[in-house]
Amino acid sequence: MQPLVTIVTTYYNRAGFLKETLRSLQLQTMTDWEAILWNDGSTDNSEEIAREMAEMDSRFRIFGGERIGHAQSLVRSCAEAQGRYIGVLDSDDLLEPSALEETAAVLESRPEIGMVYTDHVVIDGNGQRRGLGRRCQIPLSKDRMLLDFMTFHFRLIRMKVFLQVGGFDESYPLAMDYDLCLRLAEVTEIEHLRTPLYRYRVHRASLSCQRRLEQIQCSYDAVVAAMKRRGLDREYECQLEVRSRHIIKKVTDHAG
Repeated sequence: MQPLVTIVTTYYNRAGFLKETLRSLQLQTMTDWEAILWNDGSTDNSEEIAREMAEMDSRFRIFGGERIGHAQSLVRSCAEAQGRYIGVLDSDDLLEPSALEETAAVLESRPEIGMVYTDHVVIDGNGQRRGLGRRCQIPLSKDRMLLDFMTFHFRLIRMKVFLQVGGFDESYPLAMDYDLCLRLAEVTEIEHLRTPLYRYRVHRASLSCQRRLEQIQCSYDAVVAAMKRRGLDREYECQLEVRSRHIIKKVTDHAG
């Protein structure tokens, strides 16, 4: 039987977070889901954690094993999806218990909506809350999306619309979700569910921290491509600015 929702999680050396991530999926109030777990060549015990979860719950399906990179892992795992709706749960993040129920309800009741996204809360490596995410507070706008990625987390997408736009484009090593949302905004209606149903973890080992400059470049490329598709490149050009800042903190003396 076709599941209502497919959740895709790719992982590479996420043993410190993966069990908690998958447990947040297992605790969903809506139970009609499957999870595609793709191991991108982990060298820690992430695979053992995933298999332990799959042994307890057959809704977890495990794929991969070789190191092929984040982009290809995401594309290949999505190709295994069987659900009517599809979403991504990053391997270090958490879903609130009603996330799938509330987002699926929007797509079930409103056929004109191709994607629904929620508010998210930022947490640190220890799971401590750091407040509501800045991006989800930006008003939804197809045009403003060229400057601000407000449809950041959590997203549930109608599968037929996901396939219509071609899914994730692996030519973007990073910012694949931004590129996808730009394309979705051009063909379907998007709904913003103003409830924080996702916990987005920020820590030193995350892709957004380790490969920040590459992520900025990929985001720029996605915007340039979107402007060309929309015919805006004849009147406007996109200029890339990379800014840095310094933070000075008081040193804590641990000697005493």
